[in-house]
Amino acid sequence: MPTGQMTSRQETIHHENGPPPETPRRRAAIVAVVANPFAGTWQEDLQSAMDNLKPLGLAMTDELIGLLGGVEGIDGYGKAALAGEGGELEHTALWHVPGGYSMRERLGEARAIVPSAMKVGGPGTPIDIPLGHINAAYVRSHFDAMEVRLADAPRAGEIMFALAMSRGPRIHDRMGGLTVDEVTGEDGLR
Repeated sequence: MPTGQMTSRQETIHHENGPPPETPRRRAAIVAVVANPFAGTWQEDLQSAMDNLKPLGLAMTDELIGLLGGVEGIDGYGKAALAGEGGELEHTALWHVPGGYSMRERLGEARAIVPSAMKVGGPGTPIDIPLGHINAAYVRSHFDAMEVRLADAPRAGEIMFALAMSRGPRIHDRMGGLTVDEVTGEDGLR
């Protein structure tokens, strides 16, 4: 699956009502568009194609970490995939292992499952990349999403793969639940 285009964006959130935070929230996303070798056909075995995507997952992860200034402080992540015309939802599931495991590998002790969104749509279709805490899925302060879209992708026969990472909780999070200070990180939940 050769890479067609790759693009990234980053955001620094300085304010959301209330007093300005001591530290702004940062988040970044990266998107790659690749050919979908399964478009328009039925294939029983799709899993073997995941290995082909591992180098892409690692390259995207490395670029994303660079956008955020290094691994230190990254405490949220997520992934998404969008299949173009001729693709099926199961084709987007090819991204689960290469996308998720690449981030977990590079971030070290990341224990929580990588939140995921998958769908089928044409060029310009938006997809929200869900974000969650890297060590504990129950940390509500890190529940978020970052919308990505490309005006010209995915076209017929393409898949758009996306990763996102963040530093810090939502600005002025106040919905209670497990706090970052309470994370044990043993089971990926708490």
